[in-house]
Parts: sequence; C-alpha cells; structure tokens
Amino acid sequence: MEIDRRIKIRHLRTFVEVARTASVGKAAELMHVSQPAVSKTLAELETALGARLMDRNRSGVALTPVGQMFHSYASSSLAALRQGIEGISETLAGGGLRLSIGALPSVAARIVPDAAVEMGRIAPEVGLAIVTGPNGYLLSELAGGALDLVIGRLGKPEAMSGLSFSHLYSERISLVVRPGHPLIGRSDVAAISDYPIVFPNRDAAIRTMAEQFFIAQGIPQVGHRIETVAETFGRAFVRKTDAVWVISSGVVALDVAEGMLVELPITMRETLGPVGLTMRGEGETSPALRMFIEAVRRTVAGLQLAS
Repeated sequence: MEIDRRIKIRHLRTFVEVARTASVGKAAELMHVSQPAVSKTLAELETALGARLMDRNRSGVALTPVGQMFHSYASSSLAALRQGIEGISETLAGGGLRLSIGALPSVAARIVPDAAVEMGRIAPEVGLAIVTGPNGYLLSELAGGALDLVIGRLGKPEAMSGLSFSHLYSERISLVVRPGHPLIGRSDVAAISDYPIVFPNRDAAIRTMAEQFFIAQGIPQVGHRIETVAETFGRAFVRKTDAVWVISSGVVALDVAEGMLVELPITMRETLGPVGLTMRGEGETSPALRMFIEAVRRTVAGLQLAS
C-alpha cells in the first residue's frame, strides 16, 4: 500500500509534538506556529488517515487507541530520518572521506564513470578510489576490507563466502573485431578458429562461460589464443590484427557504438550472466556508500540496462 501523498513530515512532527506535550497550545509554542495552524495540521492528518487520532478536552489532548498505535510508528519514523540526516552530515563533515570501489572492466568502462560524475555532484566531499582487476582478486580485496564495494559479475561460489550480491542487470559476452575484418557479417562460429583470438584468462569472471560457449559450438580450441584480462592490450591488438576478441559486451560497448570495433552477428544469448553489487555481509552500510550505490542504480536505469 502506498503512503498517502497528502501526509507530509510536518504532519508527523506536529502530531508527535502534540502527543508529547498533551497540549495543542504548548506544541504550537515550541514549534513557533499558531494554535490554529497546529489544529489545522492535525485535522489534515486525520482526514488523510481516515481516523481520529486525538480527543481534545479541557485538560488537554489524549490519544485515541488508533492514535496510540500510529504514534509509535510516527515517532520511530522521525527518529530514523533524523539519525539518517545526522549520520550523513557527520560523515561528510569529517573530511577526507574516501570510498574504495572495485570494478570489473565491463562496468569500469560503462557504469562507473557516470556514477562517479553523479557522486561528485551530490557528495563532492567524498573521494573515490577505483580499482580494476580480475574478479577473484577484487572479491578477495573486498573480503579483506581493502575495498568497500565490488561492481561486476557474480563471483564463483567459493569466493562469495561472507559476501552478499545484489543484481543490477545481465550482460552477455561479445565477439568483436576491427572494422574491415573478413568475418564481418558472417554468423559462422566455426570460422573464428581460422583467426587469432584474445580470450579471457583463468582469473576472468567470464572464462568458464566463454569456454562453455565454444565447446557447445563444437570448437573446444579456437585459433591462436592470447589470454588476458587487460582491455587496453585487447583493444590495441584487435585493432591492429585480424584477431577476434572474446570480451564482456560492456567493455566494448562504447567502441562498438563509435565504430572503432565491430561486433560479429553471432547469437550469444547463452552467455548472459548477472552483473551486480557485491558487499561484505556484515555491518552497516555507510551513508556515503549508500549514496554511491544509489548513483550506480540510477546510472543503470538511465542506460536501460535492466530492461
């Protein structure tokens, strides 16, 4: 059930203050407003809720049974909101705050830049340290406390002990080549074996999925293989040779969009895998980290990756 949009924080604050003082007059004085204004606010709240919250008499104000029930929720909600605001203020006022974010190459190129821009807009006091590398390394750093968050593919079960994963979207593997490559326009997977291939190494999150794809196509060993997770090397090597690059689509999305690389028209649906946020399972998430996570989620929504 959605909260009635007519109910504002001022309604809750007025109700809680009147309940605390048991007097409309005292509450008005403490809130620096008139008694009629307090009475009007209470009436608006009761109308929105469709229930009488208070009985007014000569001795003051008394909560009805419904009012008593609502009071516990209203007071705890205001307390939680106040703590959240104070927590963010204290965190940002401390200065020198920095988040250490681990990012797989696919999100480092596609998601993290926009999220970092938004973070700089809403919380410029918070510095960001962006670390890239193989998934296993990043998850190990996260578990050891060196990183606050890892954004990327879901890790192997043995690497996820003590960690939690929150899904953002699914991403497939792409097969990309340089413009003008002989394979452009061809959907014959077997033809790839005639060319050098840049393949994810054993530490890569997509390694197993890539191997399974080629085995399923009847190609257990493809071409002259160079194994690496260094996207700078892969990008340069593929653009200078006839090699085929097996890589997460997010790493090369901008290259393909700008025409620097070309994706082969081969169906890769079976290589879809979850991409999300991995955090340590214990402890509270800091206000700064929560803001960054929301910036990431808004970036994903803006790119329509989850659709």
